[in-house]
Amino acid sequence: MTFEQSADSRQTTADRDGATRARLCRAFGDRVRDRVQLAALTTFRTGGSADWLLETSDPNDLVAAVRATCALGLPLTVLGGGSNVLVGDGGVRGLVLRMRHGAVSHAGSSGVRADGGVTLNGLVRWTIQRGLAGLERWAGTPGTVGGAVYGNAHFEDRMLGDIVTSVGLVDRAGTVSRVSRTEMGFGYDASRVQHTGELVLWAEFRVAPGEVGALRAGARRSLDFRKRTQPLDRASAGCVFQNPRPEDGPLPDDLPRSAGALIDRAGMKNRRVGGAVVSAVHGNFIVNEGGATASDVRCLIELCRAAVSERFGIRLREELSYVGEF
Repeated sequence: MTFEQSADSRQTTADRDGATRARLCRAFGDRVRDRVQLAALTTFRTGGSADWLLETSDPNDLVAAVRATCALGLPLTVLGGGSNVLVGDGGVRGLVLRMRHGAVSHAGSSGVRADGGVTLNGLVRWTIQRGLAGLERWAGTPGTVGGAVYGNAHFEDRMLGDIVTSVGLVDRAGTVSRVSRTEMGFGYDASRVQHTGELVLWAEFRVAPGEVGALRAGARRSLDFRKRTQPLDRASAGCVFQNPRPEDGPLPDDLPRSAGALIDRAGMKNRRVGGAVVSAVHGNFIVNEGGATASDVRCLIELCRAAVSERFGIRLREELSYVGEF
């Protein structure tokens, strides 16, 4: 049996949306937009629409958004650079805040501070231009400082959290705090904010003097390595799965503890669901070859997990995050 929404119910919904719009516009003006498609704002190029979207470069807007949505009882999602996420085809309820750009500055004699919306590549360029060493290996890493701190971005044997000295956070009640690296709970693909719901306003990093030419050469080596080993010319979210840990179980002697190697050996390279394909370049990347839905991607993720589990007895964990309604 099908029930149609009554006129009174439709009016109530319209009134509620109007009140929400008025409250958000009072705080942020006409920068707030409704029913914005999110696919173009993610590196996967998939997903539905946001009820409301606010794009900003100011960490103070993030604090204001937390307080406004808390008062309205409205969900808040921070998107950042749109990498390492899969947005559901059903879209995202509430307010989506897209943090882009922001400020970078010196922090004492041996540190730099970057707002959460600064791209990691932008931060790398800023430090290299000023002869500051420490971040050049992250050249070519997609996403923002906030997202990189959230997931403790890693490259080869180094984690970003190793050079973080402090982080500015805002909790879901709108309270701002400064926490040290030791309080951040950094681990492999992990940080405290994944569990507390706090949001990253800024982060400070330890740097050291370096020669500009040598730093540029180091950044080029990192970028060249990524270009050789990753499908950077295709729409993807980056690595889908975490590399398995020793406690996850034994592996054949000729296989590294690499999710990509396991997926490859399980015969999943080039496997397709709709427009989503396991990359032939790197097995831990799923690429959107055009028209892929979030459901296509999620189905392919589960097929890869099942194939590796059946072949090796290891259950892979996602590195990317799911956002919105599937």
